[in-house]
Amino acid sequence: MSSTAAGGKPSLSASALVADTATGSHHFTIDLYSRTKGIPTGEPLKSCPFTVGGHRWLVLYYPNGDQAENAGYISLRLILAENTSRTLRAQHQFRFAGEAENQALPLAAEPLNNFAGLASWGNSKFIRAEALEKSKHLRADSFAVRCDLIVVSDFRAVETPEPAPPAFVTVPPSDLHLHLGNLLLAEKGADVVFEAGGETFAAHRCLIAARSPVFSAELFGEMKESVDTTAVVKIDDMDAKVFKALLYFVYTDTLPETKREEAGEDAMSQHLLVAADKYNLDRLKLICEDKLCRCIQVSTVATILVLAEQHHCSGLKKACFDFLSSQANLKAAMASDGFEHLSQSCPAIMKELISMLSALVP
Repeated sequence: MSSTAAGGKPSLSASALVADTATGSHHFTIDLYSRTKGIPTGEPLKSCPFTVGGHRWLVLYYPNGDQAENAGYISLRLILAENTSRTLRAQHQFRFAGEAENQALPLAAEPLNNFAGLASWGNSKFIRAEALEKSKHLRADSFAVRCDLIVVSDFRAVETPEPAPPAFVTVPPSDLHLHLGNLLLAEKGADVVFEAGGETFAAHRCLIAARSPVFSAELFGEMKESVDTTAVVKIDDMDAKVFKALLYFVYTDTLPETKREEAGEDAMSQHLLVAADKYNLDRLKLICEDKLCRCIQVSTVATILVLAEQHHCSGLKKACFDFLSSQANLKAAMASDGFEHLSQSCPAIMKELISMLSALVP
């Protein structure tokens, strides 16, 4: 029931009943099964203790059933191998190791309260001994079972956020990047032209400057060549495709989709990383690093490592060293042509790699 203060809104609150749960499994292998067949009915063999939910458990294996009416069956039971004052509820399932798990675990019929050593529950007729001996599960006089266990304890109430009011209006995700991408394509209101790789690209000074401090200095700062809006800003040492992708990212914060038949994604990522570093586009630089981490192979690792070292890409450098931590990868890569360039441009890296190779060779 809610209460209303004078002149105020009704107070609302909410809570939920939750429980601590823990999940675990125990594999129990029975070797020399044939030698256990002589154990009398009702006498178990025990697994090693295992812990689930902060409590110690045991699996009991009865080769000739846990009681007279179950003679001829393999019985499996679960036991809580400690005393506890807490009330525990559990779900459990016995199955042969390697078998598919049932969709739902059977719920124990009774809560486990002060569950001491002799009390247990489980599957008294897990499988007939005859059926086991004819099954695929018994191999070399050995079979293995798995006990899956979910322990639920300490039901308690917790406060939850106030229920959300019904939604009468659905707000769509932002589509600003689409509008800015269309603005780039339409060239409407463009006031600056860039030239890269023999191609020209119309753009908008304010937007470019807002995204890159380097472009901002070139277009509006002391580095600007001319205030004439008809001037062409030349981009040296950059392919037209690379600058086009760079410009697309500046407007949309994403990279253009690449057709499957177009090859050289790793090469494009390398060139874009250099461009991103040049124009202080940190997010684009990280995107390229991430892409290159997935392009590392024997034929490319030397080139990518040089790139990572020269442009201070710590994550990409770690990925290269992780790849080269394999003795086979390291030896194959050091035999490639790319390592000659690496030794000339990054001698410090070569020293690290030689040390790594020395450690790997017995």
